Amino acid sequence: MLSWRSRLVIFLLKNRHIFQFRLRPTQIDWTKTESILQFREECEQGAKRFGKIPNGIEIEPVTLDTIKAEWIVPSGVKREKVIMFIHGGGYVSGSCSDHRIHVSKFVKGTNIGALLFEYRLAPEHHYPAALEDTLKTYRWLLDQGLRPSNIVFAGDSAGGGLCLAALLAIRDQSLPLPQAVVALSPWTDLRCTGKSYEKNARKCLSPNGTWTAFSKHYCGDRDPGLPWISPLYGDLHDLPPVLIYVGGNEILLDDSINFVRKAKDAGVDITLKIGEGMFHCYPVCAPLFPEATKAMEEICAYIKNVF
Repeated sequence: MLSWRSRLVIFLLKNRHIFQFRLRPTQIDWTKTESILQFREECEQGAKRFGKIPNGIEIEPVTLDTIKAEWIVPSGVKREKVIMFIHGGGYVSGSCSDHRIHVSKFVKGTNIGALLFEYRLAPEHHYPAALEDTLKTYRWLLDQGLRPSNIVFAGDSAGGGLCLAALLAIRDQSLPLPQAVVALSPWTDLRCTGKSYEKNARKCLSPNGTWTAFSKHYCGDRDPGLPWISPLYGDLHDLPPVLIYVGGNEILLDDSINFVRKAKDAGVDITLKIGEGMFHCYPVCAPLFPEATKAMEEICAYIKNVF
């Protein structure tokens, strides 16, 4: 049974239009660039209201060639191990500033530093821009002397899917793989074929039409079924351990279920945690309600254990 706190949070999120004095959610044409630009601004403004960086966490901006990034590190902790965090946002949004507070929770819970970076976004930059920037960031970490066994990938939503797509690209290019991956509600199927796209449509908090529109923005004229776009369609052999958390009421539920089933068939050490009644990327809401707090504690324990 859901906690009363989670029920309250879900009610507020599902009915946020009422608090903006609208009877129904605004219908948005997500195929338009202006809608994407507005979405980015709303994400930035929303992040400012989400909370503050915990005490004892230091932020240090860094530029990796043309890629803007920042270290999010516990005070006094050496950067011998790192969480390379790949932000979500449907490939059309996301930045260091709007994900900093989320990443700091991983850092605080593990006492391990994180590198958060900004990959190029669609629709200005189609695939493979985001993947190229992810691989460039990973190579940069390796060039800094970090061993692959001391790097864990983590990401949310499209960032979770990009974590998994990057694994396929890293393996296919014969680069050393990171130690493990943690993915929150990963988007693994940009063809959007899972039954949950229809089954959970009314229960999901994602606005109508976002995922199909975001897919077109990111893929451009490329087939969304390419494995480096949609890792669900790839050969999943020889991947490192993976932990996935997904909400039971979200549209992307089957993206996780189907990926995990295929990965297990390929011999991957992979664990799936489904938050019954939960929504997209719910663990980052810790400590607002018990289900999110428990999930974040488990995730941080997993990261410490794989190191």
